[in-house]
Amino acid sequence: QVQVVESGGGLVQPGGSLRLSCAASSSIFSIVTMGWYRQAPGKQRELVASISSGDITNYADSVKGRFTISRDNAKKTVSLQMNSLKPEDTAVYYCRLGSGAYWGQGTQVTVSS
Repeated sequence: QVQVVESGGGLVQPGGSLRLSCAASSSIFSIVTMGWYRQAPGKQRELVASISSGDITNYADSVKGRFTISRDNAKKTVSLQMNSLKPEDTAVYYCRLGSGAYWGQGTQVTVSS
């Protein structure tokens, strides 16, 4: 049974930082692309960042230069370092294993003063 579990969300002031982590219990972790997505109230879920099995990264334009995705295949974890946070980054953040239906339950990130 595959499990994907996020952690690290919370409340932060504008300009602050948060680090999200995702742990996946899957034997295919090291060979699939991992992604972070987010969904704000009333909006569609969107891709924030992804990292391939070969460590090729991709970012949404809105987070380029502020967010950094990384992975540790030995620990089967993927992280999202978020700096210079803005109120518009407020959303539920989800981790996804590969391109299928394996999603985490989400973690809330709120950027507010």
